[in-house]
Amino acid sequence: MKKLIGAELTRSVKKRYDQIVAFSSFYSLQKSGFGKMESLSGKMKDSYSLRLTANYRLIVRPKSESRSSEMLMQCDTLIIEGVVDYHGSDRKYNWLIP
Repeated sequence: MKKLIGAELTRSVKKRYDQIVAFSSFYSLQKSGFGKMESLSGKMKDSYSLRLTANYRLIVRPKSESRSSEMLMQCDTLIIEGVVDYHGSDRKYNWLIP
C-alpha cells in the first residue's frame, strides 16, 4: 500500500484502522469524534467518511440491516470501502484504494 499511496497516507490509514477496531460498535466510534465522521449522500448515502488528511477520507459502511439508530448502536462490523479524495471543483470521486 505504501507504494500505491505513499508513506504518510499509509500511516493515516493504519491509524484510523486501529481506532476503528478499538471500538465495540459503530455507534461508539461515531460518538467518539475520531476522524470527524460524516454521513455521505447521493450514490454513497449508506456510507460514512473518516478524515485521513485535509483531502483524503477513509470510506466505511456499517454492516447492518438498516440505518436506524437502534441497529447502528448494535452494529459491530464495518466494511471499509476504500480511500477517496472527493474534493475538487467537479466533485468526482478519485478512489486511491477502491
